[in-house]
Order: sequence, then structure tokens, then C-alpha cells
Amino acid sequence: MTAANCMQAPRIAAIEAGGTKVLCAIGSGPDDLIAQRRIPTTSPAETMGEIVSFFRKTFREHGMPQAFGVVTFGPVDLRDENSSSYGSIMRTPKPSWEGANWLTLLREAFPGVPLIIDTDVNGAALGEQTWGAGKGLDSLVYITVGTGIGGGVIAGDRHPHIQEI
Repeated sequence: MTAANCMQAPRIAAIEAGGTKVLCAIGSGPDDLIAQRRIPTTSPAETMGEIVSFFRKTFREHGMPQAFGVVTFGPVDLRDENSSSYGSIMRTPKPSWEGANWLTLLREAFPGVPLIIDTDVNGAALGEQTWGAGKGLDSLVYITVGTGIGGGVIAGDRHPHIQEI
């Protein structure tokens, strides 16, 4: 094993769930994606089934990741990590998605893999701080207009839901 391999960033399985599409990938950053897939956001059962299928195949080919990172359209319940509804989509105009729980799905399909979940806009804010226009800043606000309107905040390098893996 070389020194470069020892310093390799952790490989993360990533899900970005939006109102019209879900982007799935595995890698250590935007310049190191070993697999990716775009899945239409249809029903929870169909969409989540496609997600699990993609990651099962990818993990067989490339090995298990160190963790899952999930960012999702909302509103999503992030109030209490010990609640059975933590990670569930709350009241939403997205037909049939209310109550769909990302954590339950992924923990059942991939037991033992650490999982972090947040809103899509908070994930975008973290991405901008790590690799994009906010690189080097300890505080930033990210505003987006897409299927919905939202904003993510990082203040003093602190984010309420994202932790280092």
C-alpha cells in the first residue's frame, strides 16, 4: 500500500433526492465518482427500489462505502434522532411521499453502514463550502429556487446535522 492510498478520502455513498429526480453516486468527492445514476422521483416504493438496486450492484463491484450521505427534498423530520419518524418526509405536496423514511429503507438494505441525513439545501451549502463558491469560508448561506424554494446555512463552520465521518 502506498502513502497516497493511506491518505485516500473516505468513500461515501451519496443520495440527493429532489422533487423530480434522485441522483445517486459513490466516491470521495466530485472529482472521484466511481459510479453514478439519475433516477426519476416517482412513487416512494419505485424510486427507493431503484436506489437500493443501484447501490447493491455498485457495492458488489466496488466494495462497501464508509458511510451514506442523504440529502432530500422536504420537509423532512430532523428534530429528534431517537424518534421513529426521524428521516421521514413530512407533509409535502409530493404525492404519496408523506411518511417515506430514508433511514429505515437504507438501514434495512445496508445494515451497519453509518448514515447521515439532511435537507437538500443544507447539503448544497456544505458542498459549496467544501468544493465550490464557498470554499475557505466558515459561514455561508445557500439559497435555491427549484421545484421549491429553500435555503441552507453554515455558521462558524458549524452545521446542525452534518458531522464529520
